[in-house]
Amino acid sequence: MKKVMLLCVSFAIVLISIQLRAQDKLSAAIAQLDKASTVADYEALAVRFKQAANAQKNNWLPFYYTALCNAKIGFLLQKDGDRIEPFSIEGEQYAKQAEALLKDKGTNKDKAELYTVYSMVYRSKVFINPMTYGREFGMLSQQYLDKAAQLDPENPRVLYLQAWVKYYTPKMWGGDKDKAKILAQSALKSLSAQPATGEQPHWGKPESEELLAKYK
Repeated sequence: MKKVMLLCVSFAIVLISIQLRAQDKLSAAIAQLDKASTVADYEALAVRFKQAANAQKNNWLPFYYTALCNAKIGFLLQKDGDRIEPFSIEGEQYAKQAEALLKDKGTNKDKAELYTVYSMVYRSKVFINPMTYGREFGMLSQQYLDKAAQLDPENPRVLYLQAWVKYYTPKMWGGDKDKAKILAQSALKSLSAQPATGEQPHWGKPESEELLAKYK
């Protein structure tokens, strides 16, 4: 009996150790995400987040971050649409897996974070060919952004993406650069009230600052 108990305890210790290592790897990847700025950066991080997702199949965050990395690549490649499709496909796949994990136990704040990334993924599909995909995926992108805003209107990443859309949408279709500025400023204000590190989503400051720099 003692041997069985010892084996059980040893197994539990090994399992906990594996889980802690996986958590450490996820945290390290998120810390690197805060410094990412190029397609190569996000490609490398997407690989790390996919590995984390394989190790933590019940944790929505590595799936979320994989989707985010692919969405960010799409935004960086928006003038090179021929390269975007595989990233938009993978981004959508991982967003759906994160959504499945949040379906029954996710908070509204968590879902707002994910819907923001969904919106970015579908926006990246528009970049592939605006004439072909603009109507379908532009509307879908806006629907997800609206859902995110309903769930968490003060979320800085929601505010940033709303600002981005207002800035880059032609005025005749609802664009408003003055409104975009207000939204980007609100995003920065909201970010200042939230932790700037940790595993929960906290990106958005450089993006909002970059948008506001266009007004100088």
